[in-house]
Amino acid sequence: MEIVSSNKSFGGWHKRYRHRSSSLGCDTVFAVYLPPQAEQGARLPVLYWLSGLTCTDENFMQKAGAQRLAAELGLVIVAPDTSPRGEGVPDDPDGAWDFGLGAGFYLNATREPWARHYRMYDYVVHELPALIEANFPVDDRRGISGHSMGGHGALVCALRNPGRYRSLSAFAPIANPSNCPWGEKAFSRYLGDDRAQWREWDASLLLAEAKEKLPILVDQGDRDDFLANQLKPEALQAAARAAGHPLTLRMQPGYDHSYYFIASFIDDHLRHHAKALS
Repeated sequence: MEIVSSNKSFGGWHKRYRHRSSSLGCDTVFAVYLPPQAEQGARLPVLYWLSGLTCTDENFMQKAGAQRLAAELGLVIVAPDTSPRGEGVPDDPDGAWDFGLGAGFYLNATREPWARHYRMYDYVVHELPALIEANFPVDDRRGISGHSMGGHGALVCALRNPGRYRSLSAFAPIANPSNCPWGEKAFSRYLGDDRAQWREWDASLLLAEAKEKLPILVDQGDRDDFLANQLKPEALQAAARAAGHPLTLRMQPGYDHSYYFIASFIDDHLRHHAKALS
């Protein structure tokens, strides 16, 4: 690993690292917030944060305001990039913002030219935690959360891996990507046209068959411009009710899709994770 930057924050450290990813076949950057307890010999729990379309590791760390409470709770936060990047990594041929670079969708692509590099699922679930647990003062108490495309990723990673995560939450997740324009575009290109393969990456469909009843906290703004057409939290709620899965879906009046929304409720999510990870 190569350190990119280091900044003191609330008694701890926000650091960015670059390393060569075997999953992604390229160099990639991740950010880690180490609370003050990390310098006191403690082995700490980790919250993995997955960001949304067009984002990098920097959006959450700079805009969410999570460090203050994470320092108090003794919670490490790790934020990867949202897709592979670099020379040789293909982008959307039309230059669209909702596919390709910045839009990895936290899956393992099976179609060319995407299959070689677009394996964010393997990176997030296996490679990155192994790297974190080998190089930082943490243990295997893992939580996962995210926003929008990253909310989709958090839900899918946890639902596909019972026992791997102890806590789960999301902000405005793409809850039923098989049935929304963003998801249909990404899945058809990364995975092909067989919708049966899409089921493995759709939280609302996975929830119906989940082997573990991991409680889920979801916040969604009711003035989110993407609510009806792209996010579809009602599909997740219906699946949870049918399966008897513990889901707390909070519709937040007046809030949109921005980081103003995330910053307003991030403390609730950090406490949700800290309680489960303690």
